[in-house]
Amino acid sequence: MHIPDNFLDPKTALVTSALAAGAVGLALHRAQRDLPPARVPLLGLGAAFIFAAQMINFPVVAGTSGHLVGGVLVASLLGPAAAVVVMTAVLVVQCFLFADGGVTALGANILNMGVVGAVGGWCAAQAVVRVVPGMAGRVAAVAFGGWFSMVLAAAACACELAASGTVRLSLALPALTGIHALIGLGEGLISALVFSTVARLRPELLSHAAPVSRSGRARDLWTWGLTVSFALAVLLAPWASSWPDGLEKVAEHLGFADRATAHLPAPMPDYSVPGMSHTVLTVALAGVTGTLVVLLLALLLGRWLVRPASGPQAGQPASQRRTP
Repeated sequence: MHIPDNFLDPKTALVTSALAAGAVGLALHRAQRDLPPARVPLLGLGAAFIFAAQMINFPVVAGTSGHLVGGVLVASLLGPAAAVVVMTAVLVVQCFLFADGGVTALGANILNMGVVGAVGGWCAAQAVVRVVPGMAGRVAAVAFGGWFSMVLAAAACACELAASGTVRLSLALPALTGIHALIGLGEGLISALVFSTVARLRPELLSHAAPVSRSGRARDLWTWGLTVSFALAVLLAPWASSWPDGLEKVAEHLGFADRATAHLPAPMPDYSVPGMSHTVLTVALAGVTGTLVVLLLALLLGRWLVRPASGPQAGQPASQRRTP
């Protein structure tokens, strides 16, 4: 669902960029206030996993593919503010390093997938949790929230395309929400499977306020988390479906696909390494590079935002620390 350059007019690109900047700024403030310093490294780990997982397109229907977006999954583990930060880091690296999403459309992509999709889907998940109690309810909530997030993001994308005069809303809205309702089934299933696995292996991660141990279990978390992320990038991403994603397929069907351009050259366009012809190796190398860059960006952003407090209250959220 990454919108390329030239799908949006300057007015829509400017408005969505302003809205995204405001939402990201608010998310950074909330993360700084609420995220315990000991959980800051999970921003990097979550971003690395989401980036690698997004490289794996799965076939859906009629020559269309989809991939995990992961906003609701991250929000369910780290909170909605952290999810916006993680998704922003992923989308920025995808845009500037791989030309996956246009520079002029970066604000719209962050708004759609990182804010509307992630936060809106998380709100829907919270509604399910209130109705269905227990762990089964939480897993079902992540599944429904993941599905709902795709439909919300697709609807936002359709409105932006219509506002830009690219395609009529009466055509874009049913086409984009329809195909992403199918892609959302995969989003919900994968999100629920990952969430239930985390709940079984590391249940303490399900509490947003709980500090993460700095002991050997914390090292195990990093070891397994990075191993899974790099395995996705190296072993699965090169074999991902080559079919167009939902937005690309709709653009082809409705006749505006040829508008897509890239205003800024990228070092590894389309997840390829210049000068390397071996498809599997080039995708794997691009995946490893992107995973590392996203990891470092999220870690640096988190360290800059959430400053550790001194003393015995350092593991608490800022809102819970007592002041003299």
